[in-house]
Amino acid sequence: MSLQENQTTLEVQPRDNAKIKKIWKIAGILLFVTAIEFVFAFTMPRGILLYSIFIGLTLVKAGYIMMEFMHLKDEAKTLFWSIMIPLIFLVWLIIALMKEGSEIFMLRW
Repeated sequence: MSLQENQTTLEVQPRDNAKIKKIWKIAGILLFVTAIEFVFAFTMPRGILLYSIFIGLTLVKAGYIMMEFMHLKDEAKTLFWSIMIPLIFLVWLIIALMKEGSEIFMLRW
């Protein structure tokens, strides 16, 4: 084998402005939802309503990231929901365990 046969060529793809624009759009949407979270964090008192809003917005961001970056937007909706529903129950389980775990400090001896 000669040296010429072992060499491979590298082709550079031209910029895809549509993909770049889509990435900036996704980043803008996620930034917007995060900005809403910051507004709520500094304007609302701490409590169950604020925590519920945070959990809801976090699930919205997680779902959007799954649809865009994991390409689940083009798949069947059952695949998307088979991932999101267990995530929702997992968040609920963590909240319930934290609530029940904090009750131990409320016991009187």
